[in-house]
Amino acid sequence: MCSDERTNNGEPYFFLYQIVFKRTKLGLLLTGFERALLTEINVAPAQLHPNSWAFVRAFSILCNHFGHPPSVDVFLHFFEAKSPGKNLWVSFNGVAGRVLLTLFQQSYKGFKGKFFRVCCTDHDRTLLEGFPLYWVRKLGFKKPRALEELTTHDCEFCQVLASLGAVFNTVQLIKHEYDDEALKGYIGIVFTLSCLVVLVTILLCLYILPLYIRMFTPMFWITS
Repeated sequence: MCSDERTNNGEPYFFLYQIVFKRTKLGLLLTGFERALLTEINVAPAQLHPNSWAFVRAFSILCNHFGHPPSVDVFLHFFEAKSPGKNLWVSFNGVAGRVLLTLFQQSYKGFKGKFFRVCCTDHDRTLLEGFPLYWVRKLGFKKPRALEELTTHDCEFCQVLASLGAVFNTVQLIKHEYDDEALKGYIGIVFTLSCLVVLVTILLCLYILPLYIRMFTPMFWITS
């Protein structure tokens, strides 16, 4: 995976693991959002862990569902890139208190030796421009985006997502990407369950908690 165009007669290309195409349904060509994100964190496609590609895909699906173009700034408000350390791959983790998506898959086995080499065609030589193609040593890790750093439009969308109080299942979003009715139904169920949790929490605070306080306060004074 650590190579450059000199090994392909000067023609640009990049590697990407087969499992990313198969499981996350990543398409070619990469979208503008995907290219911009790779550029922002300064990694080649093969450096991003398959689970992180799943986050990128599910986030795009969620944004498109709500009619908001996927944005690097919004993504990096909810996710942060982690240094690989001893590992080979860069991973995205949900920012504490802003978790938006579930982990796609717990473990991956046997995927390292199965990959594609993606080259551009004579028809359009610009298809592989605008993002790192080859393994990058100096990675662009930055702190998560604060709301104050976002445009008004992106800030409002972040607040909408946060107000839902929901954690969406990455697998389900990718599964229903091309089935509008199923996707709408799934997101509706998640939103309904989230509202029920909020309602139950409010009821506990308003009625159950005061009841317990009244029940146990006299006992506390007697035993003390």
